[in-house]
Amino acid sequence: MNLDTREPAVQSLGVLETAALLRELTAGLIALTDFDEALLALVRVTRDAVAGVRWCGFTALRAGEPAGVAASDGRLAGLDDLRHGPDSPAMSAIRRREMILAVDLAGEPRWPVWTARARDLGVHGVISAPVDIDDQVIGAINLYAGSPDVLTPQHQLTAMLLAEHAGLLLAAVRDRGRQTALAGERDASLLQEGVVGQAVGVIMTQRGCPPVEALEVLRAAATSLDIPLREVAERLVRTVSRQRDT
Repeated sequence: MNLDTREPAVQSLGVLETAALLRELTAGLIALTDFDEALLALVRVTRDAVAGVRWCGFTALRAGEPAGVAASDGRLAGLDDLRHGPDSPAMSAIRRREMILAVDLAGEPRWPVWTARARDLGVHGVISAPVDIDDQVIGAINLYAGSPDVLTPQHQLTAMLLAEHAGLLLAAVRDRGRQTALAGERDASLLQEGVVGQAVGVIMTQRGCPPVEALEVLRAAATSLDIPLREVAERLVRTVSRQRDT
């Protein structure tokens, strides 16, 4: 008996490709703190990893207003930018909170202006999937095909999983960005503080390093000695003062 196993093989390959994509995205975004940099990494990895997808873009909204775009090809950035008009697959996905599919843009009636511009750029199919990031930022990831009837149910499944995973990763990026900014503010405050600022000045003089690096040296000493940062700074300043007095 001859059994046709080609379809399961194709489905298995699609699952493996999607899993590889999600792993690569996690590796590429796990340490990033800049949101725009993360978006660019997201669209480039997706474009390279998903067969049949020629370009990828991301549309972001913050508090209901356009908050930037990312495009794997700069020529197509305008397709993702809501400042060029809100009538687009991305905005439909965001508004309706559901995946939007157009396998062939020829004769597509939903976004006439956007569709004309897309076809002029060589885009003939699109999937837009909504991405929930956090309470302030939402968006849509947009997969573009260079030929009609290329996008399949497997692409829709990939887009759905990608949108879910990307939302989690981008939320983490924004959280790390906020934490980094707060740490920077704390560092600036510490550098202005009397004894800590004096200790940082001492380390800068001794090592010829910038203030931020000197503060990290001070922090490392506090961690190693398991005592508060301010106490380490006081000890260092006292030691240097005694040396000067002798």
